[in-house]
Amino acid sequence: MSDNVALVIVSHSELVARGAAEMARQMVGEEVVIVPCGGGVDGGLGTQVDAIKSALESAYTDKGVLVIVDLGGAETNSEMAIEMLSQEQQANVIICDAPIVEGAVMAATEASSGATLDTVRRTAEEYQS
Repeated sequence: MSDNVALVIVSHSELVARGAAEMARQMVGEEVVIVPCGGGVDGGLGTQVDAIKSALESAYTDKGVLVIVDLGGAETNSEMAIEMLSQEQQANVIICDAPIVEGAVMAATEASSGATLDTVRRTAEEYQS
């Protein structure tokens, strides 16, 4: 388990989530836990609350988890997944309003330095279009 803030990348496309995670991972190596989550039940576009909850649980660290989402449905389903976590975990998970690729790379870079969850979020959100 990492001592840094972790990232969960939620996209309607499994390929986009995996690609953004891989790009961020190549920037920081194994210093930050980065879990991609995307795609619908049928393998097409969409997001799944249960899959997001599993991603959050696998990424969870006491330093916190930053969730980066691509579209409104991903945000809504991420909010529902967070509500399914324990109260203690909920307090350490936040959704970020940042572009998925730039946000993931910048968040991972900031997290790898040991920054706090709020600092990682603010850094990622600096790259809003």
